[in-house]
Amino acid sequence: MAQQKTYWHLLPQKRMPTEYEIVTSKLLCYTGEGFTGKRFELDVPLLDWYKRFQQDSPLICASWEKFRDPRETTYTKYTEIQRDKEIFVDGILEEIDSSGYDGRLLPRWLHVLSRVFAPFRYPGHGLQMLAAYVGQMAPGGRIVIAATLQAGDEMRRVQRIAYRVRQLQHIYPGFASDSKARWQTDALWQPLRMAIEKLLICYDWAEAFVALNLVLKPLIDELFMNHLSDLALREGDYLLGRILYSLNEDCRWHREWSQALTRMVIEDSSHNVGTLQGWIEKWHPVAARAAQAVAPLFEGKLEDAQMPPLVGVAQKLDKFYRGYLSDMGLQPSISGTLLS
Repeated sequence: MAQQKTYWHLLPQKRMPTEYEIVTSKLLCYTGEGFTGKRFELDVPLLDWYKRFQQDSPLICASWEKFRDPRETTYTKYTEIQRDKEIFVDGILEEIDSSGYDGRLLPRWLHVLSRVFAPFRYPGHGLQMLAAYVGQMAPGGRIVIAATLQAGDEMRRVQRIAYRVRQLQHIYPGFASDSKARWQTDALWQPLRMAIEKLLICYDWAEAFVALNLVLKPLIDELFMNHLSDLALREGDYLLGRILYSLNEDCRWHREWSQALTRMVIEDSSHNVGTLQGWIEKWHPVAARAAQAVAPLFEGKLEDAQMPPLVGVAQKLDKFYRGYLSDMGLQPSISGTLLS
């Protein structure tokens, strides 16, 4: 009897499979595309959840196995990439501790850090939960891997912000001790809190993916990782700018794999364009209001932190987001407005 090759499912490629292909193919046994070709073995309550919010999602694809992460990220590759990034950030944090850096920060900038930077731990954790849910419910193993590692990146961001806050508390006792209260009550944060809470009860896996990775996260990441970094550099906090630059590298990969998945489903079925665009129309105004609430920071109107405006943020953010969507053949909601 002929012996079955270990990677028989990749033989149609007629070439040696890559490590990425070997460790990411046919991982989900319950989708019909795994090795068993079976759904759940038992009729349990969980089965109905997956049927409603995964199998019956309006976003369709002949085979989710066709998706490829452009970075071809395996766990081994991920840990190697993140190790180098963490060494870089660790060096910055050590420099802050050893140089008396925090004692030279401007009072108005400390207010910005307390009101805007420190509370980001809370929405950051929400973004982590959302990525984890997409990973749990995704119908393809490679999507699961990408979303799960994205959740890891979000936790990295939360941890690095928390570490930086603690450093400042050593120099300024009581610094940002009101972060949770600000997240819950400060007008600057309420539209983003509403957006994340609404998303946490968006159960269709594909709608959750679109609302998170095609709408909310690109706008929030660009504001807080890129433009806040620009503001930090202008206010003399150049080391924070470098930390945010490293964290923004993670965000760029999140957008890259999201674009790859979106292009794949559009190529698979033209029906998906209307589905995707409909979800963007639904969620873009919600995300735009979250971005709009942060406008006073960049317009130089934040209370107790009067500073010159950072010119052109609204235009740059709008151009960035339109470009992001147009690369996939999509467009923002006409009713969504960004910074005024």
